[in-house]
Amino acid sequence: MAATLIRGGEVINPRLKRRDTLDILINNGRIEKIAKPWEIRINKEINFEVIDATGMIVTPGLIDMHVHLREPGYEYKETIATGGEAAAAGGYTAVACMPNTRPVNDSTYVTAYIIKKAEEANLVRLYPIAAITKGEKGEAITEFEDLKRAGAIGFSDDGRPVFNSKIMRDALERASILEMPVISHCEDLYLSKNGVMHEGDVSARLGLQGIPSASEEIMVIRDILLAKLTKCPVHIAHVSTEDSVRLIEQAKEEGVPVTAETAPHYFSLDHSAVIEFGANAKMYPPLREQGDIEAIKKGLASGVIDVIATDHAPHSPKEKAMGMRKAPPGIIGLQTALSLTLDLVREGVMDLITAVAKLTCGPARILGIAGGVIEEGLEADLTIIDLNVHYSLDTKDIKSKSHNSPFIGRPLKGKAVLTMVGGRVVYKDNRVFQQ
Repeated sequence: MAATLIRGGEVINPRLKRRDTLDILINNGRIEKIAKPWEIRINKEINFEVIDATGMIVTPGLIDMHVHLREPGYEYKETIATGGEAAAAGGYTAVACMPNTRPVNDSTYVTAYIIKKAEEANLVRLYPIAAITKGEKGEAITEFEDLKRAGAIGFSDDGRPVFNSKIMRDALERASILEMPVISHCEDLYLSKNGVMHEGDVSARLGLQGIPSASEEIMVIRDILLAKLTKCPVHIAHVSTEDSVRLIEQAKEEGVPVTAETAPHYFSLDHSAVIEFGANAKMYPPLREQGDIEAIKKGLASGVIDVIATDHAPHSPKEKAMGMRKAPPGIIGLQTALSLTLDLVREGVMDLITAVAKLTCGPARILGIAGGVIEEGLEADLTIIDLNVHYSLDTKDIKSKSHNSPFIGRPLKGKAVLTMVGGRVVYKDNRVFQQ
């Protein structure tokens, strides 16, 4: 592998809370030297490439701790390879994939299969999240120790809640011993049953069954209380309501080991988006109200919400064409998340370093994986971002197999122009490179 010199970029180091104009020399897949511009001397006998990052920012590779890649079982929606392409194009160098595949990732066999397919795709780093319960049925805990040995890095029944509190308690205690996160899908299925969007004035106007905010918040309270009881960490996925933010903030103030994530659609769209976008604005939890959006923004700025994750959930056009009542929930998000997050910086919700932290060192810390920092000797997982480029995502530019997104055609600003994994460029100039 040729040596690479990234020259003149503004390097954002969120874990160190620093931003400096620096050059970065990469050799054999690792960061060999970081120095002030033009201080790095290159041996002319070495084959090397210079990447001019002047006017751009260089960040640790983005990490998405919540994606659905559908393989095995639903390859018509997405594969690990196409999901990897979408991730690379979005600036992500690593993703953690949820277990609600077919079969569910509740065994070492499925975990090993996912890892093998990621190695074959050879794009971004893939970290499997295994199921908490067998078949995600909420009845019996999986073999946590075996799944860890097979390569799983966390546990979740995402897509469904673990309704039995005793099973959830046991899961928190077992995972804590293994120093692995439990990611909780907070939903009271009895309150959300048959619901297709947020319960409010828009659902009433459209005559659609609504999902009350309480369906999320009741389970958030439950899991906070279990974390307090066990003193074991819990991570709350896809936070969407004002009261969820308040409850998590209160728990953190009391020292309860809870962390949380939200997704860009929860701070970019409210429930009225269903009127314009129909089933492409249907997801669980659903889009909420303007007050919820403002609370989520405040939660991100204050640190109550630790991570911005995409909850990338591809579905086929045929499925989404079934309408609000029958279409499956979820939208794709890997190629729009960065731009939507940068909108928060332009709005003054949070500064650039904080925004980058939500996409890098925040998820790395919770998942217990490498990444989120730019440092000599570490593997060169890096993202170069042009903050000033204006664009709109066209269907021809989408790398995912599915196109279910309300953000297609929306004016966006700021995007990844280069993604590097282990010193190898996997995305540049709208092209994905696979070796």
